[in-house]
Amino acid sequence: MRATMINALLVSLSRRSGIAHGFGKLGGTFASTSPINAIRSAGGSGCRSYSAATPALFVPGHRSMAARSRCLSTSLRAVDAITISDSYDSGNGEFVSARIINSEDDDSDLLVNVKIRPDPYTDLEQKQHFQSFSFRSSINYNSPAIKGLFSNLKSLKVKYVLQNAGKASYADAFNGYSTFVTTKSTPFDPDSWTRTSDSSYNNGMLTWSHVHGLGDAGPSTAYFAYFPPYSYERHLGLIDRCAEAKGCKVKSLGQTISGRELDYITVGTGPRTCWIIHRQHPGESMAEFYAEGLLNRLLGLDDKWDKVAEKAREMYTFNIVPNINPDGSTSGYLRTNAAGSNLNREWCPSPAPLVEGDGDVDADAKTEMYEAPTLERSPEVYHLLRQMDQTGCDAFLDIHGDEELPFSFFAGSEGLSVWEKGKRLKSLHGAFLSSYERANADMQAKVSYEPAEPGAAMLNGGSNHIAERFDCFSGTLEMPFKESWSDTMQEGENDKKIGWGPERARQLGSSVLDALCYICPHLRDDGEFWEGLPEEDAYIEPSSKY
Repeated sequence: MRATMINALLVSLSRRSGIAHGFGKLGGTFASTSPINAIRSAGGSGCRSYSAATPALFVPGHRSMAARSRCLSTSLRAVDAITISDSYDSGNGEFVSARIINSEDDDSDLLVNVKIRPDPYTDLEQKQHFQSFSFRSSINYNSPAIKGLFSNLKSLKVKYVLQNAGKASYADAFNGYSTFVTTKSTPFDPDSWTRTSDSSYNNGMLTWSHVHGLGDAGPSTAYFAYFPPYSYERHLGLIDRCAEAKGCKVKSLGQTISGRELDYITVGTGPRTCWIIHRQHPGESMAEFYAEGLLNRLLGLDDKWDKVAEKAREMYTFNIVPNINPDGSTSGYLRTNAAGSNLNREWCPSPAPLVEGDGDVDADAKTEMYEAPTLERSPEVYHLLRQMDQTGCDAFLDIHGDEELPFSFFAGSEGLSVWEKGKRLKSLHGAFLSSYERANADMQAKVSYEPAEPGAAMLNGGSNHIAERFDCFSGTLEMPFKESWSDTMQEGENDKKIGWGPERARQLGSSVLDALCYICPHLRDDGEFWEGLPEEDAYIEPSSKY
């Protein structure tokens, strides 16, 4: 009877899939004209033979044995049980292939292979970046597999494989990383996302699994992402809320290559000018959640009076750019704008990259410069610098996300000439981080990028360029893609981990006002102000080792 059921289902499947059938008895090897062999010859993998004695065939609710009873290596290009889509704001994930799983060691029903689309080619770095992903996966109820082989199941366990993870810009960063998932009907509810529990990175592939409901058993659709996306619609909504806030002005720096406005918010009456920009690298969506938390508190968008925010507006005139790269953000890119420029390498001219055959050119040709910023390649930075030259700058923060380090951290101006000429910037750096830690335990000072040696700092990056250009306090603030480890790693809490997501990024953005208020009196202090600071404010030389 069980053999008859399988024969009938495979015949049904072959008819629906348009594949010839006519196979031998189930107890032996399938004949060459069987639907499974036909699928295999059309591009699928082979099929293990099963005997009529195979136990527990198609027992409702008995997932493991039911899964093992099927011809489990059928190509899903024919079956099409799952559909993959990235056709939405910030989507990035291309369907590669899929098959039914045939393994005694894996209780998953399907395996779906996906790959990340690369950014446009960068002329300066001469590569195509990719790392971030976001895609939707849905059960196709019209699939012959769903109507046939999987018809008795209430749910479908799918294993997802990110096939090109090993070739990503920061492939090793997938070690210890957990994929985000939401089963809401939209990917743009930031607080609905959770981490998958079984993500793993092996042999150059990132894998995780998800159970899709069938029928009334639960959601059949899920979204997966490197980090929860921040949509352009949400961005415009934030800009609109800011425009209605008292004492706030919304302006445009100019337009992107695709014609989007580069919105920035001006607020405050203080003598010190502070610029804060977010999302130079568009795949780092936590940066705009940070901007949202900062603006909510600074402008009182949540209708809460805040004495720190009031003090900050009296001390500073703020210029805040929530998203400096909206073109790349909507396109699902990791690091570039629409022209393929990595904005954080476009702040000043750089030596032009060597190309194939440059070993035969003369010395003058090798010293040719890569011009930046330009309206053609990097209008975002071009317009921003033009405005900053008009306002000046006393404090600058560039907000990012880091793929590798599981901490929030701050990278300062170490290695620059302005850092080396005295103790002012070093002391401001220490005081800023110490105050930030007191305001929010997710910030810490011990772990960061390795400080550059004197004279070796990269000048075409945003925060370094601004430090030199305006001789001011400047730095890059990074937040993790991975689970965030404990704040200052206090004794006895070294292994404590804090789940990281949009809400914590918002909180970190809100808390930066405490640190900015703390250092404001010393930003342009010509005296030895560090002599009066408490010992806990001393600069700590960070390390990337933890």
